[in-house]
Amino acid sequence: MQTHQHVINSVYLQQRMQLDSYFTGTSPHILLLVNDGQDLPGILPELPATVLAVGIHADADRKAVYGTAGVPDYMGQGQLAESYTRFIIDELLPFLQQQYPDMRIVKRAFAGFSLGGLSALDIVWRHPDIFGLAGVFSGSLWWRSKPLGEDYNDDTDRIMHQLIRAGSYHPGQQFFFECGTADETADRNNNGVIDSIDDTRDLIKELLKKGYKPGKDIFSLEIPGGRHDMATWKAAMDLFLQLPFFY
Repeated sequence: MQTHQHVINSVYLQQRMQLDSYFTGTSPHILLLVNDGQDLPGILPELPATVLAVGIHADADRKAVYGTAGVPDYMGQGQLAESYTRFIIDELLPFLQQQYPDMRIVKRAFAGFSLGGLSALDIVWRHPDIFGLAGVFSGSLWWRSKPLGEDYNDDTDRIMHQLIRAGSYHPGQQFFFECGTADETADRNNNGVIDSIDDTRDLIKELLKKGYKPGKDIFSLEIPGGRHDMATWKAAMDLFLQLPFFY
């Protein structure tokens, strides 16, 4: 597998962004962007020859950069998410086209882990004209506008769920969700199901209401004993890359 390293001086983020690209074929035509790209060496399997994977490194600003664009959480995290979105669309994608002019990219996917999964989902959801698939591994779908307390309500205060509820069906767009049964221990509603699985299942319900179909548009994976770690995400990535989208 070929690996290249790149650096972009981002105007939107006012910092140098490090990237690693991976591919096995001579002319991949599917682009996979991945948040927390510094972790990819421990997660990424051998790629299909169709895929160019690009890992975008995160740094100390991770909790500011990842999130939902223009909608920080109740702690003010994610305040740079809109700038990150602009970096992806206006800086990164043109840069990659310049670096790999012989690669005729016809489809694009975006994936991430934990908070990076939330970020990838938000960007894909808002830009169906650019991205056809979101890969959400142990996604931070708890992202909320209020702290937990007496007035907190799952139905109104989870930000990504609300964004999907307020949005529209985008024909052809697909979603992959992974969560492990040992991803965490928190169970805020005491229903015997950990929050990360509850949040993922509830978000899938919102997509179903929009008209997305399970097995066609939505792929979900709950891994027995799966944890919030790279070993679990590597196992899930193996399955993610077998989706028809990549062939």
